[in-house]
Amino acid sequence: MTVNNKVKRGFFERALDKVEKVGNKLPQPVTLFAILMVVVLLLSWIFGGVTVDHPGKEAGLLDRDGLPVETISVTNLLSREGVQRILTEMVDTFAQFPPLGLVLVVMLGIGVAEHSGMIAVALRLFVSKVPNYLITFSIVVAGMVSSVAADAGYVVLIPLGAVIFMSMGRHPLAGIAAAFAGVSGGFGANFLPTGLDPMIAAFTEPAAQIINPDYTVNPLSNYYLMAASVPFIGLAGTWVTERILVPRLGTYEPEGEIVEEHNEISARERRALKWSLFSILIVLGLVAAATIPADGILRGDIDPETGIRSMRPFYDSIVPIMFIVFFVGGLVYGIVAGSIKSDKDVSNMTSKAMATMGLYIVIAFVAAQFVAYFNWSNLGSVLAVVGSDGLKAIGFTGGPLLVAFIIVASMVNLVMGSASAKWAILAPIFVPMLMLMGYSPELTQAAYRIGDSYSNILTPLLPYFPIVIVFAQKYVKNVGIGTLISMMLPYAIAFMVIRIPMLLIWIWLGLPLGIEGPIYYTP
Repeated sequence: MTVNNKVKRGFFERALDKVEKVGNKLPQPVTLFAILMVVVLLLSWIFGGVTVDHPGKEAGLLDRDGLPVETISVTNLLSREGVQRILTEMVDTFAQFPPLGLVLVVMLGIGVAEHSGMIAVALRLFVSKVPNYLITFSIVVAGMVSSVAADAGYVVLIPLGAVIFMSMGRHPLAGIAAAFAGVSGGFGANFLPTGLDPMIAAFTEPAAQIINPDYTVNPLSNYYLMAASVPFIGLAGTWVTERILVPRLGTYEPEGEIVEEHNEISARERRALKWSLFSILIVLGLVAAATIPADGILRGDIDPETGIRSMRPFYDSIVPIMFIVFFVGGLVYGIVAGSIKSDKDVSNMTSKAMATMGLYIVIAFVAAQFVAYFNWSNLGSVLAVVGSDGLKAIGFTGGPLLVAFIIVASMVNLVMGSASAKWAILAPIFVPMLMLMGYSPELTQAAYRIGDSYSNILTPLLPYFPIVIVFAQKYVKNVGIGTLISMMLPYAIAFMVIRIPMLLIWIWLGLPLGIEGPIYYTP
């Protein structure tokens, strides 16, 4: 990537240049993940058998087989059993890699919406109606809110951010960065409850019961803090985009042939867009009819405690629903606008969308194997326990301990992608520790969620990191790992500087963290 040389080269700019230069000397993502696979195999062989006590054993946590957890041991993947597992599960590991199916399914629908012209016309209309000064803020906030739809924001909002910025005559990489910052760097902050809330609380509660066997944790115990964080993160993301990234990137010069686009929306395009939006509303109405009623077909079993049917089937259907929304909307638009004349056109549109995903599929194969090896070896879990024990030995208390804990969580986040897996390790250590200091489990949980957010955008080990690079390379061919990290580092710093002091101020003011979310614990 070529940065704008007209920008005054301050210390921070030179530091970002250095990060980009060093990072881009790393191998390509496919090679990098292959090297990391070998490194994990060797480390599992060297440290195989190293054992630490599992922090959750006193909380009565159970493993996947329903047995009490006692210890965590590094598994040697170069043993007889390890090699057999690698070979026998290689295909399933790739096929079941969560980002793979999500990306490909959604891209099928997006392919029809994009190549029929629906997305381009909708974005041109959006840009013409929304004030320029609100677009960046809207993209960052939309990224945070998109977590309601699980990880769909990665494959929907990030490429749309690029298209929106490009349609405004701005650098598309800035749009990608703003969307990525919201989706991943603002992780956990949301105006709406998400599936993450009950999942995290499910680990906090047994950890708290180490000290108080009767303690319960409300899934929305962090809701007020997380909702209040959204506008501040949005403003921080907007400031970084406009004041740091846009000047740094400079003017975008498309590589290859420049396609002239007409910004004027014709009457036929407007009519097609109206019919498209109408069809999407019908789809969403059907989804609502299947979800809102207590006996709707997208409702699950009845919860014995609340007597209310679970929303899990709906949450698990988000990706297929998004595929249907984009597919139906694009199909109706194309028929009315004349860009779709037969089923062959639809088939060609979906195949074009898949053709652009070739590199990602290759990356996903090696990334899936690496993630599986790392999880099977238990190296990340052992490192988390050792690091946590080191933090305990420092002897911090109160606010400094909370800040140190957030930093440790963000560092662990660089090597362990799963929010629940990290919290399963850290919760039994820090929740009881801070309870004994008078701080509530809900506060420790909130601190963890902050640490588990802003460093997401800095690690190539994030499962969606490769797809962001693929999206960026559509506009700038030589984008590498260093380019993306150098773009996202200012966001990570800004979000950290915003979220940690905000938590400390929240504590100082004594505000509730959420529904049944106290700050202090009283035995």
